[in-house]
Amino acid sequence: MNTRRSQVFRGLQRRLLVLLLLPLVMLALLSAWIDYRSADSAALQQDAKLLRMAPLLADSIIVPPPEGSPAPQLPQVLLAPPVEEFLKDRHGVSAWSLADDVGRVLQGDGWLESPAPGTREPEFLSREYEGVLYRILAQRIVTPAGDFVMQLADGSDPRQNWGRAVLIRALLPNLVLLALGALAMQMAVRAALKPLLDLKDAVERRSPRDLSPLDEGPTPDEVRPLVQSLNRLFGMVNTQSDSQRRFVADAAHQLRTPLAALQSQVEAWAHAADEHGVRLQAGDVRAMRDATRRTSQLAHQLLALSRADSHALHGQPGAPVDLKALCNAMIEIHFAAALDRQVDLGLDCEPATVVGQEWLLREMLSNLVDNAVKYTAAGGSVTVRCRRDGMNAVLEVEDDGPGIALEERARVLERFYRVRGTGGEGNGLGLAIAEEIARSHGSRLQLEAGAGGRGLRVKAEFLAD
Repeated sequence: MNTRRSQVFRGLQRRLLVLLLLPLVMLALLSAWIDYRSADSAALQQDAKLLRMAPLLADSIIVPPPEGSPAPQLPQVLLAPPVEEFLKDRHGVSAWSLADDVGRVLQGDGWLESPAPGTREPEFLSREYEGVLYRILAQRIVTPAGDFVMQLADGSDPRQNWGRAVLIRALLPNLVLLALGALAMQMAVRAALKPLLDLKDAVERRSPRDLSPLDEGPTPDEVRPLVQSLNRLFGMVNTQSDSQRRFVADAAHQLRTPLAALQSQVEAWAHAADEHGVRLQAGDVRAMRDATRRTSQLAHQLLALSRADSHALHGQPGAPVDLKALCNAMIEIHFAAALDRQVDLGLDCEPATVVGQEWLLREMLSNLVDNAVKYTAAGGSVTVRCRRDGMNAVLEVEDDGPGIALEERARVLERFYRVRGTGGEGNGLGLAIAEEIARSHGSRLQLEAGAGGRGLRVKAEFLAD
């Protein structure tokens, strides 16, 4: 049952978690895409800012006039305040340089070496330095001292650091939220499915004879229609079962009176035939007497079986039953039959009390003792026992008759089943009735070999009072 429960739970849990987490995953991807679009927009703004800084950086280059020499002197750089502020705001992630047309850096950051642009239009390129990816603006400028290349680098471009930024600022928080959300959803799903799984367990634990309605109180609104449908089905099956049970009980009850009268007449005829010595008529009358006895016993057992139905007893309160007194009564009832068959009927009882239906326990013990006496050969013995064993009360009937083979013990508890080759007048209902009564009292019949491996011991254990 635990395996089926876990399989059902895992199936429902998997569906719910997928349906709940899928929107969260989509939202996380949407958030990352929005971050990327935001970074791309910021990068365009950074490129525009670098373009605005280019003329200011170009104006910062000063070429001093020649002093007595026709050759131009090397340019000097006096950074304009906006450019200086730009570099200060991005300290550690910005750089500038002034290089000649062959790429040799004359002033500024020496690592900014790159080929000179082929045109005078500004060009953008990306370059990584010391773990930082820079966006670099390069532009050729013409001065009286010659052509130079100025470069301005910015490493704070969000587009250049998009992968790391998304991982740190978007994906990692979203992944943490997804993990926490999955854990919270799992707990919520488990709590939400608990009433449904409890309902499943309640149905599985039920006996096939328990057709009482399921409790709708703790059932969620979505599952309540299912419970109501099950209760309607239980009600219909219960009505049909009650109808069949009443029919068997009424038929058996109606048959008892005429069968009793018929048996009395046949017994009288058999006795008269024996007295007059009419052997043929006596044999015929005795056969009729035996058939009448079997029919009368069958009607009685059918009535007992109908009354012993555990569903018919549902809701009836039990009462303390003294098993020792019950065993004494059974000895008195069956003593004459045991004496006729030359069977030693004994008693070995200790005080023991159970809670149940006394008339049903009497019927059960009567069937067990009757079977034991009936199938024990002359000179054999039958012992009725009861005792207290811990929290249980044990009731036993043991004989030293032919016993029952191991492979037949489960089948003899079925209705109308008789072991092949068995004589006597049985109908195959005695042990079935006893088993039904034991079940209605929360027990089962245990069939074992008797002392020394001979005969049969029938035992039932009940919760002691």
